[in-house]
Amino acid sequence: MPVRIRLSRGGAKKRPFYRIVVADSRRARDGRFIDQIGTYNPMLPKDSADRVKMDLDKAKEWISKGAKPSDRISIFLSNLGVMEKPVITEKTKKHLPKKKAQERLAAAKEKEEAAKAAAEEAEAKPAEDAQPAEEPKAEEAEAKPAEDAQPAEEPKAEEAEAKPAEDAQPAEEP
Repeated sequence: MPVRIRLSRGGAKKRPFYRIVVADSRRARDGRFIDQIGTYNPMLPKDSADRVKMDLDKAKEWISKGAKPSDRISIFLSNLGVMEKPVITEKTKKHLPKKKAQERLAAAKEKEEAAKAAAEEAEAKPAEDAQPAEEPKAEEAEAKPAEDAQPAEEPKAEEAEAKPAEDAQPAEEP
């Protein structure tokens, strides 16, 4: 008779609670079982001691008799130090982002690396070099608006005065 150590579901709708049982593999999930060796409550936090309760002596005894643990039970037993952690392989690639999303992630990483490199270059320059470079920029910025503002205003005033004079001359001829 093939015997398995597996989970048997109990609890209410959307409030799962599992018993860890030793059962014939041909029986229904929640059907008849041979022995109950623990409980599993996934609603509790992962660091809670009450999340997985298992009688390790009974589990070792059933494994020695030939009972095979399910994948989830083998993970529980490996966390408790009874057996080796199983190798779980990714069989599909559905969990990976699609092609365009991967391109966006790569572009974002490149931007972050460029920003970090620029920040490192700025930090690498001594503080003395940074201050004189800033001062001429400030002086030029102050001088440019003053120069740009005056010539820009003067032609507008001259054009405004010239236009009424031109309008007046043709009006006098007819």
